[in-house]
Amino acid sequence: MTTKEVSQGSQGSVIENQDWLFTVVAPNVGHKEKVFITGNTPELGEWDHKKIIQLDNKEGTNLWTKSIRIPNSCDVHYRYAICSVNELSNETIVCKWETNIQPRVIKESLLHPTVDVFGEFDGKNNVGRGWLTSQTLVQFKFLSNSLKLKSRLAGRPINIKVTPVKLSFGADATIDENSLSTDTGDLEIPAGVCVEVATLDNDPAICQLKPQDQFGREYKANDLLLINVSAPVPKSLAYLIDFYSYSSNAHEADPPCHIGYTYVLPNMFKPSEGSLELPVTCNVKHRPLGTINFEYLIISPMEEHLCNLSVSFAKHWDPTWTGLEVGHRGLGASFKTKEGNAIRENTIASLKKAAASGADMLEFDVQLSKDMIPVIYHDFHVCISMKRKKEVDYNEMLELPVKDLTLEHLQKLKVYHLVEGRNHETLFFDEDLEEHQPFPTLEEALKSLDEHVGFNIELKWTMELNDGTFELNNPFDMNVYVDKILEVVLKYGGERRIVLSCFNPDICTMARNKQNKYPVMFLTVGVTEKYQPYRDPRCLSIPAAVQNAISSDILGIVVHTEDLLRDPTQVKLATDAGLVIFCWGDDNNDKNTIKKLKELGLHAVIYDKLDQYITKEVKDLSGPSK
Repeated sequence: MTTKEVSQGSQGSVIENQDWLFTVVAPNVGHKEKVFITGNTPELGEWDHKKIIQLDNKEGTNLWTKSIRIPNSCDVHYRYAICSVNELSNETIVCKWETNIQPRVIKESLLHPTVDVFGEFDGKNNVGRGWLTSQTLVQFKFLSNSLKLKSRLAGRPINIKVTPVKLSFGADATIDENSLSTDTGDLEIPAGVCVEVATLDNDPAICQLKPQDQFGREYKANDLLLINVSAPVPKSLAYLIDFYSYSSNAHEADPPCHIGYTYVLPNMFKPSEGSLELPVTCNVKHRPLGTINFEYLIISPMEEHLCNLSVSFAKHWDPTWTGLEVGHRGLGASFKTKEGNAIRENTIASLKKAAASGADMLEFDVQLSKDMIPVIYHDFHVCISMKRKKEVDYNEMLELPVKDLTLEHLQKLKVYHLVEGRNHETLFFDEDLEEHQPFPTLEEALKSLDEHVGFNIELKWTMELNDGTFELNNPFDMNVYVDKILEVVLKYGGERRIVLSCFNPDICTMARNKQNKYPVMFLTVGVTEKYQPYRDPRCLSIPAAVQNAISSDILGIVVHTEDLLRDPTQVKLATDAGLVIFCWGDDNNDKNTIKKLKELGLHAVIYDKLDQYITKEVKDLSGPSK
């Protein structure tokens, strides 16, 4: 049946359901992909990616259809997705899906089915990327001067291609000889594997992730080339890296020459991140041709499935949300200057006071305690007094990393900020005020702050400085660290508007790929005279941050106001790229500067002493309809 009916049961009861023919036009479906449907009813899988329903392709067309029984007594909400199916495990991997905030709806009054167009409805076209559910993402990062070849090849444009190759184990274990041929395009990529490429460049056409071409992507000495390989079972894969070069007298239509190759075996990788330097072997003489060094990032799916297909805010920003007032560490930093703040930073009391003062959002820092509880605190280290709380002998101060203390230690010991410990001066006497205590948990903040106030949650992570030193040594495993924070956010975020941010671009990539609900923004210092630069080239300028945000498919960037005021045209650089842009920095602690930044078109300004500097009424960021 293709029209609604209400049928009578055996005892005269009304059975309010119908068979409804869903039909969608989906023009860009890959040869290993299929179209699926999900929705809010049990028959449509209740938004669960594991219960998603496959549609049938009408042979020779781009039409996909299926008749599904749906209730007749209420509105039915649904979305389409394009997925691949792992042929070995039969697991469904969401490649892209419809991400309009409001899903499609079959109104109770609608009598006849319609033909939908994938991604297009309600006057909008919103299609988002999937997230890691059962597959793992391996990212190869070829930074500047990664490739060093013999002099005859120096300076020539080189293409780099990464091909996943299934390992066969046993006495006669081999890697397919085809992988050594001039053209690796005939290699059969294992089931469920996807390879995408991006070059950080001012040209959005190569900055956005795209499927890898037959002969890979051109790599020049100062490029930053990213190659992402997502695979269901990465430990069973080796990676063939091929190098191609065009002959100086080649015609435009001629293919490049295959000049060399190297292999990366799965046992070469550390669990989450690292770097490798490998020999490049000549494709003809099989002798050393040079070396390739690259960094890698391995992103595993979260163990607990906390995301579904009901809604995604990952790339959503209401156009009315401009000039938002964001409270820095709540009501402001407490230890930067002598006058500081009357309430200790990053405490429940500071967050509540900023919210009561009219903040649209609250910015605060989150890191893990030794027992892996996400706590709110800015610095990587604290000072501990070895005596009773009220009998402080400053000769007995012990400086320790936050990561080496359990939540109980952090909350029950007398803990001093580094400034207090180093200056031998106690700045806060608030031991008896529960909400003024340092190290509140992220869960506590999510539960105790009014939901109408948005959160900008900064994930603290150690950064490598340009001299090779690190802000913190021996941190947690990156996957475990991000998972523990995301678990709390996804479980207790509720209807609150939440933005995740980090100075580390790899953490941003992880947070984007591990979940599909909350947007991610890349924090950047950029060009500065106030801070020592980081080593990662993605962190060194606002244009680099824009390119990184585009290649990572994240919502936007949070820039340092010092760099922004140096060249205000950089705001347009970000907004023209479709990015949301916030700003942070000590320069923001001035009413006139805040006003100027809003006039430049900043979506949000993060600053201290929000109760004193706030300039307008609070925006309504609550509710999923925004």
